[in-house]
Amino acid sequence: MRIQGLGVIEDALLELHRGLTVVTGETGAGKTMVVTGLHLLSGGRAEASKVRTGTAKATVEGRFEGITAETAVRIVNDSGADVDEDGSVIALRSVGGDGRSRAHLGGRSVPAGVLAELSEQLLAVHGQNDQLRLLRPAEQRAVLDRFAGEVVTAPLADYRRVRDEWLAVAAELEERTSRSRELAQQADLLRHGLTEIEAVDPQPGEDAELSEQIKRLAAVDELRETAGAAHAAVAGSAEGDPDAPGALGLIAEARRRLSGADDAVLKELEPRLGEAAVLLTDVGGELAAYLESLDADPERLEQALARQAELKKLTRKYAADVDGVLAWADDARERLASMDTSDEALAQLAARRDELAAELAGHAAAVSAARATAAGELAGAVTAELAGLAMGQAEVEVTVRARAAEAGDPQALEVDGTRVHAGSDGVDDVELLLRAHPGAPPLPVHKGASGGELSRVMLAIEVVLAHADTVSTLVFDEVDAGVGGRAAVEIGRRLARLARSHQVLVVTHLPQVAAFADRHLVVDKGTAEGVTRSDVRVLAQADRVGELARMLAGLDGTETGRAHAEELLAAAAADKERFAADGDGTGKQPKKRGSTRKTA
Repeated sequence: MRIQGLGVIEDALLELHRGLTVVTGETGAGKTMVVTGLHLLSGGRAEASKVRTGTAKATVEGRFEGITAETAVRIVNDSGADVDEDGSVIALRSVGGDGRSRAHLGGRSVPAGVLAELSEQLLAVHGQNDQLRLLRPAEQRAVLDRFAGEVVTAPLADYRRVRDEWLAVAAELEERTSRSRELAQQADLLRHGLTEIEAVDPQPGEDAELSEQIKRLAAVDELRETAGAAHAAVAGSAEGDPDAPGALGLIAEARRRLSGADDAVLKELEPRLGEAAVLLTDVGGELAAYLESLDADPERLEQALARQAELKKLTRKYAADVDGVLAWADDARERLASMDTSDEALAQLAARRDELAAELAGHAAAVSAARATAAGELAGAVTAELAGLAMGQAEVEVTVRARAAEAGDPQALEVDGTRVHAGSDGVDDVELLLRAHPGAPPLPVHKGASGGELSRVMLAIEVVLAHADTVSTLVFDEVDAGVGGRAAVEIGRRLARLARSHQVLVVTHLPQVAAFADRHLVVDKGTAEGVTRSDVRVLAQADRVGELARMLAGLDGTETGRAHAEELLAAAAADKERFAADGDGTGKQPKKRGSTRKTA
């Protein structure tokens, strides 16, 4: 990823490791600009205040690799771009000083929303704001569903499908019942129109055919005169007048003269005149037949005019032509089918509504049961993670309760004898509770945990959910805030463990976390000629000791600080070797729940 003109960063190139990359630096050096750049590249909100002073625009460019998931490829292709042969695509986002932004994907200009849609398939950013978001009840339910995977998403999809039909039938029944008089009046008008149209029985295109027929019948004398004169010019007069031989007679005379000539050239012209004679004979025959069909028929003309008047009555009322009238009739029949307000029709709709309600209640119960089972598993997994994060006394509970329906709730549904609210995500409220120590009452997590504990709880959740995540790049922005000591080491271990199955980027201020990095980036800030600039560079192994010593309360200039830093690096390296040997550090390979997609 390349960042230009963003905050204090003038121009920086970040080469991220496929495992764990950490970003460190002094406070105010611009570490958060790395995450800001990722937010922009993910289609996030563009702010002019983030553009570096004295720079026309800020630009963030990133190359996503390994795009093979069907959804991600479809998003790229639908935008008019193509995934490169090596499975990568380049995304770019720029923000001007006026706040206007532009987005490009694969060299194509696209809306920022396309980058947002693509990033949902490729990466997930977790920061302190995301922690607060996870405290909302709706988000906690989403967390549980994400953890459960297909076990919940499959019955939830059936629930939503039946719920949509149930709501539609209930709404139709309500409308027919409350608007029965109005609908009955509309139905009478539609039936009257259909009766009128069916009595006339118009045929497709009949009005155009009638117009041609009437025109011919009304002008029969003029047409006979025209056709007769043309026939005489071709075939000659009917009385055989030698002075009016017609075209056929003249051609016959010409052929006779040419055939009797001794000149070869003239004789060759005679067959061509024969061809003309054949054509004229055909035309003459057709003219004769036309003349025979032109009998004057006043009665037939009168019938055609009367039929045309009937059709015009319909076209004045219902459409511009007969085809439009027929289309109106088809539409009227469909509308009548949905406007039946008879007792039988209403009873049939009510029966269908109740049938769907019973089916919906079954799906709702299945979703609730799956969530209840997954809630116990999620609580156990998070509690186990907390034990390794210096919160061994704490215990997490995930409760799943049906949401009671209020009086007059149009989406009330009876499930197992209880009236509940049937929302789009089911009938359950999910809440995350924390028991600080044995004997303590379980409290909502934001009430039962201190600031540092809350960070550890949220990180434990993210560690557990990461193996159920469908994206392969995870970004953590100072989720270790308020944590130190042994808990900080455990956070580093868990992030390193995540990096065995995901690409992980961490912005941190903890040396215990930074020690576990596969690649260590540092953001340096300096001032030259009154201008502050920050740069991002990759630390060699020897330089990492100095950076970790600086992070250890500014001990980079002391032997004690360097020795402590070397000790952290050695311990982290040993832990990572153990991960490689026994899977995830616990002797088990990471378990993934739900469906996964390979992305980068």
